[in-house]
Amino acid sequence: MVSDGLVATVALVSVTLSLPCFLYGAYYIIETEPVTWGVLMHHLKFVVTGLVLTTIPMLFWMAPRLVDQLGGLSAVHAYLGLQAYALLLFGGTGIVRIFRAKREHDLYNDYDEDLLMDEIGGERMSHWRSRLRIGVFGYVIFWILAYLVGVARFVLRYVL
Repeated sequence: MVSDGLVATVALVSVTLSLPCFLYGAYYIIETEPVTWGVLMHHLKFVVTGLVLTTIPMLFWMAPRLVDQLGGLSAVHAYLGLQAYALLLFGGTGIVRIFRAKREHDLYNDYDEDLLMDEIGGERMSHWRSRLRIGVFGYVIFWILAYLVGVARFVLRYVL
């Protein structure tokens, strides 16, 4: 049987490796104009990889052990992590509408510089773009907070 310390170390390394994926994915989509299908797919490769590196340890190691450890830092860690995923879901509701509008106007394949996002998505497009921004930034903020609390828990439990 594998020790808890080893599994915790693997989970910590996995979640730590997700941060560069998120950062590069964000940098790439922000710095690349226009956002074509290829740019979107390249961005999503890194974001999805980061989500997998974070979500798999959470689902298969952290969540099943939560009930036995609930209290103190573990409760804070779980709360912050849940807030991160809630904001990711909130942002996802915006990206669905943005993706649909850009796809309907074939802007991923045939980019038109003169066509504004607000023009193609109707009067609610600025709302959906705001939801996306709030969701992404909120996810990152709560992810970092949950990560820091998780590192503190790791150090207190397995290092000291």
